Amino acid sequence: MNVKLSLLFSFFLLFHRANAFNITLVLSQFPELSSFSSYLTKMNLAGDINSRQTITVLAVDNTVLSSHEGTSLDVLKKILSIHVLLDYFDVPKLQNLANNSAVVTTLFQTTGLAKGLQGFVNVTKLSTDTIAFGSAIPGSKLGSNLVKLVVSHPSNLSVLQVSGVIIPQGIDGTSPSPSKPPSNSPTISPTISPTPSVSPITTPPTSAPPTAPPTPSQAPVPSNAPSNAAAPTPGSPPIPNEPPADAPTAPAPGPNPPADTPPGAGTALQHSYGLVFSIMCWAWLSLSS
Repeated sequence: MNVKLSLLFSFFLLFHRANAFNITLVLSQFPELSSFSSYLTKMNLAGDINSRQTITVLAVDNTVLSSHEGTSLDVLKKILSIHVLLDYFDVPKLQNLANNSAVVTTLFQTTGLAKGLQGFVNVTKLSTDTIAFGSAIPGSKLGSNLVKLVVSHPSNLSVLQVSGVIIPQGIDGTSPSPSKPPSNSPTISPTISPTPSVSPITTPPTSAPPTAPPTPSQAPVPSNAPSNAAAPTPGSPPIPNEPPADAPTAPAPGPNPPADTPPGAGTALQHSYGLVFSIMCWAWLSLSS
């Protein structure tokens, strides 16, 4: 019985060693990644990586990492843990991303120190030859591109060299800077300069030319004269003005003269007609004889 247990235990150890990996040993084969490997060991990240069964490490070369030597070890540990993806990615898988993009969980997300989307990385296929990486925080730039595949153990370990370090906003403890407005948005100046005062220009009054007296044909018509009154014909009695529409209707002329006719005017007119008739009769008789 003890022999059987010993064989099973030995088989388990062999199986575990066959499937386990040592990230420090893997990276030791690439001198350009020696600084990255050294930081993983110094910050105890190598042990966390080795304990995973499926992992992708985004490594940067010594030149890129040297520009961050002044960063505190605590912040640098957070940054490097973001370069450890808890999923397997090789070049064929990156070329066939669904919708050409994916948001991947990182080792930093498991620490409980991430705020918001700090513990996630955005992987996007920009073109056939360009795979970009960046923080998943909205508004972050995809500032790191895939350089090459370093090591690949399908479904377990993948080491990809990238061109830049991924640094999420606020990971160093500072508040994220507010997003800037689009460059094409109008800028409104808070100070309005006063409008310079302009002295009014006084124009001297222009004297109107003397008006020539109206000619007889242009003489103004009295306002009380009707516009449609007909000019009187010489030798004919004047035509009385038509009364307005709302004036009272005058009584029909009768045998008696109007009240404003002077007394005896009708009798004198009859005598004149009779005298003219008598003269005409006398002249006719004289011509006949």
